[in-house]
Amino acid sequence: MRHTLILLTSLLIASLAFSQKDTKSFTLQEAIDFALENNRTSKNAARDIEAAKKQKWETTATGLPQISASVDYINNLKQQFDGIDFNNDGIIDFGAKQNMTAAASLNQKIFDGSYLVGLQSAKVFLEISKNAKEKTDLEVRKAVINAYGNVLLAQESIKILQRNIDVLQKNLNETTKIYENGLEEEESVEQLQITLSGVESNLSNTTRLKDLAYQMFNITIGLDLNSPSSLTDTLETLAIKNMSLDILNKEDNIENNIDYRIAENDKKSKELLVKLEKSKALPTLNAFLNGSYIGNSESFTFANNNQPWAGTSAFGVSLKIPLFSSGMRSAATQRARINLEKSKDDLTETEQKLKLQIASAKSDYKFAIEDYDNKKQNLNLAERIEKKNQTKFFEGIASSFELRQAQTQLYSSQQEFLQAMLDVINKKAELETVLNKTQDN
Repeated sequence: MRHTLILLTSLLIASLAFSQKDTKSFTLQEAIDFALENNRTSKNAARDIEAAKKQKWETTATGLPQISASVDYINNLKQQFDGIDFNNDGIIDFGAKQNMTAAASLNQKIFDGSYLVGLQSAKVFLEISKNAKEKTDLEVRKAVINAYGNVLLAQESIKILQRNIDVLQKNLNETTKIYENGLEEEESVEQLQITLSGVESNLSNTTRLKDLAYQMFNITIGLDLNSPSSLTDTLETLAIKNMSLDILNKEDNIENNIDYRIAENDKKSKELLVKLEKSKALPTLNAFLNGSYIGNSESFTFANNNQPWAGTSAFGVSLKIPLFSSGMRSAATQRARINLEKSKDDLTETEQKLKLQIASAKSDYKFAIEDYDNKKQNLNLAERIEKKNQTKFFEGIASSFELRQAQTQLYSSQQEFLQAMLDVINKKAELETVLNKTQDN
């Protein structure tokens, strides 16, 4: 029996150690860093940058020498005419039953306006991909902060609700004893039972919400939905840490905002489209060098050393000059210019909206800090009021209805204070996102 107990204890300790090892713990900053590497959207944005780099080289390579080779074999199962020996040397030069051609060619662009525009477009596309990655990382960071805060909100709510239930249960037990001794009305017991039932229901719901909040957190940072994870920061610590009015005094550099840069990239791409349409009216010049060996035979002797081969080679240039397109190129250029003008207006619109967005984010953040102070004071008052009414109730001075009002007011103040702390964290994250500023930069 003793050995069995020792074995079970060892297995339990090992199981607990494994469980703790498998659980990932995160501070908020650790969660953000983990998400920037493992969030699926962020990883795909990084892949887009790599794809843009490959596309840039792909575009560049089209203007570099292109070499190709080919080998063609033909077996004329039914010939239209007999082979011809032009040199009377017994070797069929043309019309043989079988022939093989080995050829190689080199092509090189010398001038192509579309290619030059393509090089510029590839650079802009890479810049667009990098800006998209930065935009994604900012949004992922904000999403992690929101998800982290929601978990902490649920955890703190559960702690408060459990404390409230303990107090209510104690009050209900005392009131029930007083009622049983004939010194209190039954309504007082019922009032406390109603209040306790409501708080217990809230606790059950909040517990379920905590599980959902953890799952959302896991998804946001790139973990499996049901992976065990834990958060080491507290809601109040993060709220106090994020209370800084210095960010409100920083200069608003609209051009540094990622949305502005994305709109600016769009304008650049439209400018390049205008250049592309114009370049189609320019001539193109290409050079080529070809070489081939041709062998003819009545049977398959192409692998023999004595198989005769006839060699040919050629060098040349190709100049193409667009002369007349019935106004097609002009219409395409005008259409590109119209889209460019639209992108310029979009850039101006984006700039104006960002100014308003920054002003609104600063106002919301400042209000969140003010609301935090207000809700903290209200909570202190509600706690004192509830404590006084509880004392009055057991002294027979206050009614059970008055006590329930004070308790309801306290519970509401508790949740409002938790929400105020969360708002400080989230509003700071929103302001940092629109300013392209984080705690790390």
